[in-house]
Amino acid sequence: MAQIAIQLPDGSKREYPAGVTSMEIAQSIGEGLARQTVAAKVDGELVDVQKEIVKDAQVELVTLSSDEGLEVYRHTAAHVMAQAVKDLFGKEVQVTIGPAVKDGFYYDFYCENHTFTPEDFERIEARMKEVIKENLPIIRSEMSSDEAIALFKEMGEDFKVELIEDLGADTVSLYRQGDFVDLCRGPHLPSTGKLKAFKLTSVAGAYWRGDEKREMLQRIYATAFPDKKQLKAHLERLEEARKRDHRKLGRELDLFSFSEEAGAGLVIWHPKGAMLRTVIEDFERREHLRRGYDIVQGPQILRTDLWKTSGHYENYRENMYFTEVDEQGFGIKPMNCLAHMLIYKSKMRSYRDLPQRYFELGTVHRHEKSGVLHGLTRVRGFTQDDAHILCAPEQLDAEIKGVLSFVQDVMGIFGFEFEMELSTRPEKSIGSDEDWDRATNALLGALKDTGLPYDINEGDGAFYGPKIDIKLKDALDRYWQCATIQCDFTLPERFDLNYVGADGEKHRPVMVHRVILGSIERFIGILIEHFSGNFPLWISPVQAVVINVTDSQLEYTQKVTDQLRNAGVRVQSDVRNEKLGFKIREAQMQKIPYMLVIGDKEMEQGTVTPRFRNGDNLEPMTPEQFCEFVQEESTKYH
Repeated sequence: MAQIAIQLPDGSKREYPAGVTSMEIAQSIGEGLARQTVAAKVDGELVDVQKEIVKDAQVELVTLSSDEGLEVYRHTAAHVMAQAVKDLFGKEVQVTIGPAVKDGFYYDFYCENHTFTPEDFERIEARMKEVIKENLPIIRSEMSSDEAIALFKEMGEDFKVELIEDLGADTVSLYRQGDFVDLCRGPHLPSTGKLKAFKLTSVAGAYWRGDEKREMLQRIYATAFPDKKQLKAHLERLEEARKRDHRKLGRELDLFSFSEEAGAGLVIWHPKGAMLRTVIEDFERREHLRRGYDIVQGPQILRTDLWKTSGHYENYRENMYFTEVDEQGFGIKPMNCLAHMLIYKSKMRSYRDLPQRYFELGTVHRHEKSGVLHGLTRVRGFTQDDAHILCAPEQLDAEIKGVLSFVQDVMGIFGFEFEMELSTRPEKSIGSDEDWDRATNALLGALKDTGLPYDINEGDGAFYGPKIDIKLKDALDRYWQCATIQCDFTLPERFDLNYVGADGEKHRPVMVHRVILGSIERFIGILIEHFSGNFPLWISPVQAVVINVTDSQLEYTQKVTDQLRNAGVRVQSDVRNEKLGFKIREAQMQKIPYMLVIGDKEMEQGTVTPRFRNGDNLEPMTPEQFCEFVQEESTKYH
């Protein structure tokens, strides 16, 4: 039998008979490796472990310890779940797609006559366990698209038929396990018995292909791990995430609400939520002024012609809202950059005037599909801590590094770790190759000089320039995209922005688009979940509540409340005719940092007794001393 040479990632080469599989290669190296191997990369192509290798190749074994291996494992779990649902509900249900996603997988089902609920999960999970116990081989096959269309039409799977027709391929691949057949590229585990630990977690609605005009599907979310210990740890994290859900805490702490009367994706801020916003926005203003930014303000709508000049109309209009005034078209701004360029252009600039740093807490509106709206983290109307720096090309490096330093400072204040990635030119973009290269190299050079680690995210830049995206890590080790730094040579060209250089000639400035927190709404949602509503004292919308024991302390309670408020402490009083324990517990439930208890002793001595929300008591102190304490604690952060 002919022999072929297999090169492994460590550079070593081994000879095997032609037709060897990746699983056989793994077994030849060691049984432990074979047990962990779920797929392989053959000359860079991800394939099943049963696929025969018939010529010399580079082979990388993909194990469960890798992200790719876990994705194969979970994708197989999605097929097992789909099989279980079909076994239980038959032709009443049509299957659509079931990909692996971060931390799990889902499968979308079309079912007119049954609404899936968590009560169905037990039945589905029981059937999945039976399928796993049967250890059904998972077999890949290929057939012509015409044959596959005929097969799925016969099965009544209309969505699979549509997928195949849209692919326009001559052949497609199918995977079969027992009587269940699914259209899929793969790869998959060799058999259903390789699955060990899984759990169905939730159900939600989703439009077919994300199109609000198409069929409403039912999406069952689930997760799967190689062992029960990992699954248990993950489910505990999910439970903690549910407790911290900002939508739940937003209601309980009376921070914000949404109303169908107002419209989906539009936040209504209640007094405490508005105060939280105000504290964060005031902090932002101070930090920007300290760093040499000028505060500006642009209009909410600008003429459509301006959005055409910028390229937004051509490349971004599906995300915009438009209106008409006096037979003139206007676009409601989804970004703040256009007004900032008009400010720059309002007079001739000299090289001595540069850089110009314009900062705006700008409210923008974007047309997000209803299916992706999610509390504060995905809304249609939001405020960005937006700034645009217009500078000479030779100043660009220093300005990018200045923004990176700004991000580090602010994330440190809020206690967030973060990661960065450089996103390069997308397929849909404007500007010359030369300008994109200059912009990308500027960002890349600044990252390398600072020594901060980063990844490359190919093809995910803005349509006008590459960007550095900063993803912060919260208390549950989840990553959120917030800050961004975008380098743009294109829009200054389109708007004919100039400055007079030292040589007396006109030159073109460069523009840096950047946000530090990003969307204020999104950032507050992240903060709520990160701190579980237990905000640090300096940003707490209510820093203290003054609580009387009996009515005899009413006058002193009001006096203390007024004294604290006049000193700048965000304070409330609770003088209801309720028991002290009840009022303390309610303040703790509202996650107010300090409760100032006032009884006869405190009234006689002119003091208060602060109690922290975790139950710890401080020594009695005067109201003046408590004000100083709050100020000292707050100034630690800025």
